[in-house]
Amino acid sequence: MRLDPQKTEINLGYLGKQSQIKAFWNLEVPVLIEQALINQEGNLSPTGALLVKTGEFTGRSPNDKFIVDHRQKSDQEIDWGKVNKPYNPEKFDALLRKVLNHLQKNNLYVQDLLAGSNPLYQRKIRVISEYAWAALFAHDLLIPSDERFTVPPDFTVIQVPSFLADPEVDGTRSKVFIVIDFVKKVVLIGCTQYAGEIKKAVFTVINRLLPDEGVLPMHCSANIGMEGDTALFFGLSGTGKTTLSSDPDRFLIGDDEHGWAKEGVFNFEGGCYAKTINLNRELEPIIWSASQQFGSVLENVVFDDDRRIINFDDDLITENTRAAYPLKNVARRSKNGMGGHPNHIFFLSADAFGVLPPISKLTPDQAAYFFLSGYTAKLAGTERDLGIEPQATFSTCFGAPFMPLNPVRYAQMLREKISEHHSSVWLVNTGWTGGPYGVGSRIKLPYTRAMISAALKGVLDEAPSEIEPVFGLKIPSIIPGVPAKILNPIKNWDSSQKYLQTAAELKEKFKQNMTQYQESIDENILKTF
Repeated sequence: MRLDPQKTEINLGYLGKQSQIKAFWNLEVPVLIEQALINQEGNLSPTGALLVKTGEFTGRSPNDKFIVDHRQKSDQEIDWGKVNKPYNPEKFDALLRKVLNHLQKNNLYVQDLLAGSNPLYQRKIRVISEYAWAALFAHDLLIPSDERFTVPPDFTVIQVPSFLADPEVDGTRSKVFIVIDFVKKVVLIGCTQYAGEIKKAVFTVINRLLPDEGVLPMHCSANIGMEGDTALFFGLSGTGKTTLSSDPDRFLIGDDEHGWAKEGVFNFEGGCYAKTINLNRELEPIIWSASQQFGSVLENVVFDDDRRIINFDDDLITENTRAAYPLKNVARRSKNGMGGHPNHIFFLSADAFGVLPPISKLTPDQAAYFFLSGYTAKLAGTERDLGIEPQATFSTCFGAPFMPLNPVRYAQMLREKISEHHSSVWLVNTGWTGGPYGVGSRIKLPYTRAMISAALKGVLDEAPSEIEPVFGLKIPSIIPGVPAKILNPIKNWDSSQKYLQTAAELKEKFKQNMTQYQESIDENILKTF
């Protein structure tokens, strides 16, 4: 006989008002899946993955994200601007009251979870959602707690997709809102089912808190080799962080969010959130397997109901199709989510201009320059209103949308840690070669894997090299398994003159972007170009 789960009364008085909610509290994975199916939130694939659709919004809404400005001393540390937009505290109090009242009308799912594999820096995170599948997502992506929180958590994330903001009354930009209050320790997410907003809100919170404890928060993936060597992979969505760190010859620490402390590197999360568009079993066997196991969530992936077949190549719903799965689905992983200080650091850029070398070794000053620049191409579908074609962009620290503090602070911390631990830093172009997007071709994944493998094994330390003429980057001339022609991009273009012109134009974009930091960083870094 099946026993139905029971709702539990939870006191939310710590949010500033006496409020009781009844919710399904810390349901286990099978029960969450059962609830999602009963509620008709999604379908179950033949392999056991839960297939869901997020409706109108299939990517993040960066223009609808705010941070409450209490005008306290701590608020002055926030890097206010287009990314971190201030929100009125009185408006937030009113919005919070309305959201809490709204919660009384719906089924609710509460998950008490942990952020941070290293217990020294761990944070208790409570996620409240109207959907069982969103609770499953949070359970997959964060670290499950052994027990319900009997004291207020460090932060509460409330996701209410059915609640629409009134911009004129609530002070939001639209009906969608993601608002973070660091004083009340709460995040409000409304009018969007896209689960990535939960994940990134938590990451933003951690990025604000941990630098005060000497921990560098990083938007990167990480893995460990057989000899215990640790590698980091920085890059925005679609640049290959998850793919390249999921290496069958190495042990995965995590695919997206990490901290670098005095003890070493540690994962903030307990799961992965991988892009699945054009997911290929042969090229990406680890992600293929992990994403389709029981308990995984497939977000906006096209599914043929009649034939019961998942089609990862179909972008009918969005190009930003996703899989959320716990790290336990990955056989070769770090059991404790931690590693040593990184031996190698890779900056991944999907260069839409096709002028950056497939791999080059950076000096410490070049590393700081490229970290602050965070150059890549945003790919279609990862955000609202992005358009069809990739757009060249600069996202500071390879994660500007999630960095509340001044970017220079993160860059200085990285430079200090690289210097202290003698980490080798590499710039890797996972984008185009032989010409810009639409003319050239995307660099093949097996080539990129071969280049990174050579760097990790120390092969490139002894390889002959040459200097790229525009950016002054040190390029290896020979890499096993990689055609020599593509290593220096000027040799892979039909016209060297066109290459020089395009590269010079991109270099100028770098310089223009860096002017915002010219008064706050080392002059030697600015002189890198």
